[in-house]
Amino acid sequence: MIRLIVGLGNPGPEYEATRHNAGFWWVDGAARQLNTSLQPDKAYWGLVARCNPAGAPGPVWLLQPMTYMNVSGKSVSALARFFKIAPAEILVVHDELDLPPGQMKLKQGGGNGGHNGLKDIQAQLGDGNFWRLRLGIGHPGVKAEVAAYVLRKPPADERDAIERNIEDSLKVLGTFLSGPMDKALTQIRAKPPRPKPPKPAALPPPPPPPSAPLGG
Repeated sequence: MIRLIVGLGNPGPEYEATRHNAGFWWVDGAARQLNTSLQPDKAYWGLVARCNPAGAPGPVWLLQPMTYMNVSGKSVSALARFFKIAPAEILVVHDELDLPPGQMKLKQGGGNGGHNGLKDIQAQLGDGNFWRLRLGIGHPGVKAEVAAYVLRKPPADERDAIERNIEDSLKVLGTFLSGPMDKALTQIRAKPPRPKPPKPAALPPPPPPPSAPLGG
């Protein structure tokens, strides 16, 4: 069961449409789905929404840290500690270089993969056991180009693939908030069944054998 959903990104209009802000896009969609709006809250250095969705056993918080990516943990830890939210009750939604646009993965715990937002959240919480929803953005192919790549806008086809991922994963929002998380894992991993191949056309019946010649 998730009590705090964090979308990672950078504040400001110059970053709004960049790959690194995929987590912000997801939380914006979650806020629309939950009929709530994010408001600035200086106590938590971010945009925050509190809601009581149907099926959830208690209040749920949405958070977009306004601290810039590499100090996201300052915002997350402040809210989590005040409301006594355990790391296992936190879902962090973020961009993922190791997945192509159109793919996503849900996991609990693990490393940070060099993602500065995850790295700071782990450090500030002192625990990496939070959940992560990884939205694929692809990789530039060269490590030295990563910093510039994540801060650029994706081309239209890649943005569409990321948006489809967000739309699909938001269908699981109710499961995130009511639990159990193993059900959410199954739903995120589920892929549409492959279409059955068409049945081969029926072969025509073989021709009748030739008639035997008449004897004379």
